[in-house]
Amino acid sequence: MAIQNRLIEYRDGDVVLEGMLAWDDDISGPRPGILVSHAWSGRSDYEGGKANGLAGLGYAAFCLDLYGKGVRGSGPEENSSLMQPFLDDRAMLQKRLLLSLATMREQEEVDAAKTAAMGFCFGGLCVLDIARTGEHLAGVVSVHGLFSAPGNTAGNRIKASVLLLHGWDDPMATPGDAMALSKELTAMGADWQLHAYGNTMHAFSNPAANDIASGTVYDATADRRSWIAAQNFFAELFE
Repeated sequence: MAIQNRLIEYRDGDVVLEGMLAWDDDISGPRPGILVSHAWSGRSDYEGGKANGLAGLGYAAFCLDLYGKGVRGSGPEENSSLMQPFLDDRAMLQKRLLLSLATMREQEEVDAAKTAAMGFCFGGLCVLDIARTGEHLAGVVSVHGLFSAPGNTAGNRIKASVLLLHGWDDPMATPGDAMALSKELTAMGADWQLHAYGNTMHAFSNPAANDIASGTVYDATADRRSWIAAQNFFAELFE
């Protein structure tokens, strides 16, 4: 197995974006593509590691870039300032997400007819928004994602299967938020499932998360279980 990475520039108007594709070059021909959506700090080695892991499972994984080539947050205040405009304008967010998905589908290693998405924290909200637009893709996986509805997709039908991998004690996505999302997904006709991990907070899959005060804490057990659940989900989508 030889995992390869390629940086890919693409544009949203005047904004230059730079994503990263990961694939195993021991596999010949196009294979299912999985879009990987980053957390609030921007595309990082964390998402790159997840993409390489997916490539090792036989997929082509594309780490998207929402903020712009080389733009990264250095801490909570800067991260929030980068993320907030997209939370304030979900149509703008959805446009850039769909552009990223289209860019992934253009790559020769990707079977454009077999695509899915996976996102972490803010990225979890992002992949849910892709599904909410009614876009045709096999499924989306939200890992300790944010659940707030965008306000511009009511009445759409969700075509993608949805997997929510969620820490039940996540202060950024409360049990009440989970119930509201369940009603939203059901109303939109989604095939959805929720895996909730008890005694587990936000960012549980990120080994660097260790801030109890803000509710972001790594949990090795939830990390392992969620990765297995995601693998099983993708295998079912693309069997």
